[in-house]
Amino acid sequence: MERGVQRWVVDISGWDPSPQDFSFALSVLPSVEQPSVTRFVQMGDRKRALVSRLLQYALVNEVLAIPYDEIIIKRTLEGKPYLECGDVCTDFPNFNFNASHHGDYVAIASEPLCLVGVDIVSIVIPQKETVIEFIQNFSSYFSTFEWDSIVNAGTSDDILIEFYRYWCLKEAYVKAIGSGVAYGLDRVEFHHSCWTNISVNVEGKAMKEWRFWL
Repeated sequence: MERGVQRWVVDISGWDPSPQDFSFALSVLPSVEQPSVTRFVQMGDRKRALVSRLLQYALVNEVLAIPYDEIIIKRTLEGKPYLECGDVCTDFPNFNFNASHHGDYVAIASEPLCLVGVDIVSIVIPQKETVIEFIQNFSSYFSTFEWDSIVNAGTSDDILIEFYRYWCLKEAYVKAIGSGVAYGLDRVEFHHSCWTNISVNVEGKAMKEWRFWL
């Protein structure tokens, strides 16, 4: 794998830090980054946010060999992280990365040239409504083709899995281009062959240069 191409996933389910250990890990981040972790109330959310931020610094250090205290990570208005690197990125002029976290997992991916986006979801079965009632809340984000594929996937479990697969792909795409859900997820339509050879159409136009994996 090319040096600038990285795919990392961390299982944080076994990490149960003491308050002192958590504070120490938090102190590794620049002070400007720490409120992005401490703004969360629940410890689970804080853990995911902290590991996500730490992975971003670790990845930049690993790929570009920039000392931790010299790494400056900023974010676009839509929240996509980017490296302010000046002349140190000459080997990878379009180096970019993206992170995601949910449940027990935190993931990060980077690319030296291509735009990259990643999304991770832990499937949660709705407790207070049926699967159909749950996914109906998101129907406006899917094309007619995608929605038909979801609701006709089979059992309730099959429908939920199909829903989350499409959702992850859409999230990964808009995160890669740095637009977020405001872009209009219904404009982004995915096609696949048994979830291989995944392709995307944006407003009906095939985006042949894009590649996707689940």
